[in-house]
Amino acid sequence: MCTSIQPVEWTTDLKNQNFDGIVLVTQSHDTLTSELEYLKAPLQDYSSVDSGLGEEVVILRVPGLPGNRLVFASTGPVNRDYDDVRRFSDAAANGIKRALKAGMQRPLLVCPPHRDYKNSTMVAALGALQALYMPLEVREANIKPTDYKACVLGLWTPQQEEGKRLVELAEALESGRLACRDIGGSDPERMAAPRVAEYVQELFKDSPVQVEVVSDVKVLEKEYPCLAAVNRCANSVPRHQARVIRLQYCGEGPIQKTLMLVGKGITYDTGGADIKAGGFMAGMHRDKCGAAAVAGFFQIVAKLKPKHLKVVGTMAMVRNSVGADCYVADELVLSRAGRRVRVGNTDAEGRMVMVDLLCEMKEKAVREISPQLFTIATLTGHAIRAMGPNYSIIMDNGPAHRNKNAAQWQKAGEVLGDVFEVSTIRREDYEFHKGKSEYEDILQCNNLPSSATPRGHQTPAAFLIMASGLDKHGVDSDKPLPYSHIDIAGSSGPFPGVPTGAPILAMATNYILPDGL
Repeated sequence: MCTSIQPVEWTTDLKNQNFDGIVLVTQSHDTLTSELEYLKAPLQDYSSVDSGLGEEVVILRVPGLPGNRLVFASTGPVNRDYDDVRRFSDAAANGIKRALKAGMQRPLLVCPPHRDYKNSTMVAALGALQALYMPLEVREANIKPTDYKACVLGLWTPQQEEGKRLVELAEALESGRLACRDIGGSDPERMAAPRVAEYVQELFKDSPVQVEVVSDVKVLEKEYPCLAAVNRCANSVPRHQARVIRLQYCGEGPIQKTLMLVGKGITYDTGGADIKAGGFMAGMHRDKCGAAAVAGFFQIVAKLKPKHLKVVGTMAMVRNSVGADCYVADELVLSRAGRRVRVGNTDAEGRMVMVDLLCEMKEKAVREISPQLFTIATLTGHAIRAMGPNYSIIMDNGPAHRNKNAAQWQKAGEVLGDVFEVSTIRREDYEFHKGKSEYEDILQCNNLPSSATPRGHQTPAAFLIMASGLDKHGVDSDKPLPYSHIDIAGSSGPFPGVPTGAPILAMATNYILPDGL
């Protein structure tokens, strides 16, 4: 299993003949600085015969440049109200794709710093690396001559020290995104729960991240009854049986902050008894991107080894199968927190597999230093309906809101283009999940799709708080615990297509690189 990223090198020499072409990412050739003056003349000549320069990626023959080739991928305007740093990653991805089509194997990415976007060079590098990702199944099948789309990706920087730092960070961040894409994007057999566990154990072998895998169904039933209910049908097929994967990292020095992450890892979502009919099941192997993000973040942590930070994570790897032994609507399940949960819709399995793990984190959090709890999940279609694709949504409980956690995540997301919208958990969301009869304390879900339910992405956060017992740790508690729920249904990536790795860039920016890149 190859988990090494696309090789990356830096250079300060635009004419370095170790590369076979330049990919220039900038707004316009007119804005190039004096150190890039050599690239301006050929683009000026081209613009004299094509006024559309800048509207699409073009490739020019330029004698004297590496490979005698220059690919120009314009960002377009970046100073309008609605522009953000993603202009650079989008342009770089398009430029690298064109370079590969032209036959380049050693492209040199040149993205000069922008006065309004100080991290534009890093963002462009990450955009290029996204385009260069080789899916795990392709790597393992040896379909291609190598495990990489290019021999090497070059990154130009004006200063040597900047180049070293750029490559170090790009490699660390991309290693996390690669793990996230491998787990989240691979098919439901390649990344069935037991094989995810194997991948994670191999990934963190000889690293500062500790891994523990829980596979005993009796333990799952006792410790995580809501998860076990979802696993009940899949458990009859050994290769589909659930795994709970626990991860832990403890940085050097006195711990100042503890992050506690729970990731939804539905390896395939049939919908269960409330089956996804009418063609809506295709793509449901991506329902594990929340757990994949937890693993990806730990990989970044393992590479950068931040001090004074403790990270505890749990990946809930379960298949929501349909069959004679599947859980059904109307069942009553007693959660780990002792709450009687009435199942309303078996296709709301994500909250079920996470809630007892969140309860376990709550139990541990009261003994940790400055704990912050999170659930990360491709949870609702409503998230896409509300905010559109490409955007993660974060919502805070009371203590997290007082700490301005969601606002901090949103700000961090703007740095590298891993962008967020902020939602609020309201009283109506709690009312929605209150038991409707004396049989149950909590209603898991209604029997409609989230996209057809008012406040369909906010109410699950209230369920997770209520059924885990976190409602006893709100602002009115003597032991308040900050908790935020992140819905990445829109941002996790297109299908067909490649997962994005959201939201781990924002997480790394917020907790590992707070002083900038």
